[in-house]
Amino acid sequence: MDLEDLTCVYWRGGDSSVWPDDGGWRRRAVVALMLMGLLGALALHVVLGWADARGALTFAQRLVGVVFLLAGAVQGLALPAVVDYWGRQQFRFSGALVLLGTLMTLATTTLLLFLWLQEREFIAAFLLFLALWLWSAWALRTLIHERVWRGIPHPRKFAAGVTVTALLSAISLGYSILYRPIVAPRHFVMKAEFGTPQTDADSPYIHVPLKLYTKNTGGIPAYIVVDDYTVWGRLAEFSESGQGMTEWKSGKETGWAPEAEAFESQVEDEIVSSGQFMTPGWTLDPGEEFKIEKVITLPKDTKYETLDAVLEFAALRQDRGKIDEEFGYEKLSWLESEGRYYCPPDDCGEHVIHHGRVRYNDNLINLTRKPRYVAAFWSPEEGTEAFISSFNFKEEKKSESIYDIYDGLDMDEVEREEERYGLGWVSVNSEVSVKGLLKQAQP
Repeated sequence: MDLEDLTCVYWRGGDSSVWPDDGGWRRRAVVALMLMGLLGALALHVVLGWADARGALTFAQRLVGVVFLLAGAVQGLALPAVVDYWGRQQFRFSGALVLLGTLMTLATTTLLLFLWLQEREFIAAFLLFLALWLWSAWALRTLIHERVWRGIPHPRKFAAGVTVTALLSAISLGYSILYRPIVAPRHFVMKAEFGTPQTDADSPYIHVPLKLYTKNTGGIPAYIVVDDYTVWGRLAEFSESGQGMTEWKSGKETGWAPEAEAFESQVEDEIVSSGQFMTPGWTLDPGEEFKIEKVITLPKDTKYETLDAVLEFAALRQDRGKIDEEFGYEKLSWLESEGRYYCPPDDCGEHVIHHGRVRYNDNLINLTRKPRYVAAFWSPEEGTEAFISSFNFKEEKKSESIYDIYDGLDMDEVEREEERYGLGWVSVNSEVSVKGLLKQAQP
């Protein structure tokens, strides 16, 4: 059309060089709001996708990260499309590109709000999710009013294709991320065995080898959160009446399991040796094994009836969570130079402490929850303890003991997080007769 042909075009207030006054301030406000929302959505998708795409354990989780990064790329392409659509409209699909970016933002923020509602923990990110969700709802309403899909050939087929692809992807990724980690088995082979004792005719003691072994025979790599081996010596008197069954002890008293014997009386267990098998924070991959040999020293005239070796550790599944490197550095509770981990030994005892951030393998959940921390305590006399919670040493009093800390935890949260991250204990024990060991002693 010839815009200068007065028979075809009637100009009011100017000619073809003058832009008509169609409420330009409103158009500029819409453009500004669209750009702000898309920039926020771009940043959100990059944060969501980068951690999973770069460091997720499984291929499916890395694929999820890549999908979010691609969504962020769409948001980036939609930025100039906003200017074009509310400007000269030189690109035919600019409106459709803005619509696609808006739909992605609405879907992502809806998912994030749904995940947040499961725990309803107040976090600053919730305000961002809510703001972007409200923005995407407003932007979608505006784009529908503008009928931006008019530039797309066969818009119904396009919409149906996008919907079917999204549903199939969601089902596939949901199976890989949620269902498979739940049903995948975790299995360890563990051994604690006493070897042949060594002694000398002039020596008042004997050396008893203790062989400790574990192997990950399951299909899931695991973190060793805390571990311990303890050798107990049993003292008992012979019960001629056979009434020892009336003196049974509960598992809480024995530290292992309820037990009783008819011809044993006044049974006591003493710790002979205790230590750590592996370093907390180590990983044990499928098929990987670890073994060490310790030497237990006993006097030849020992009064122990039996020796009982117990090997145990707490393992966290790597397909559900990732522990920060900070956890691997031990803190000693009795050294004041260790800062927030200090506690007077008279009040708290002496513990080796490991503490660090633990993150879920799906970054969607990390962004919708308060930070979670894994803490592990080891003491040669008091054994081990490990838990996951929102408790953070940096925000707590320096003088609190492990017992005060544990009593102050939300146990419902602790149990929920243990199940969520697959934190569980595995153990094995081996008991031998001391008299039998003395007979086997070799010079």
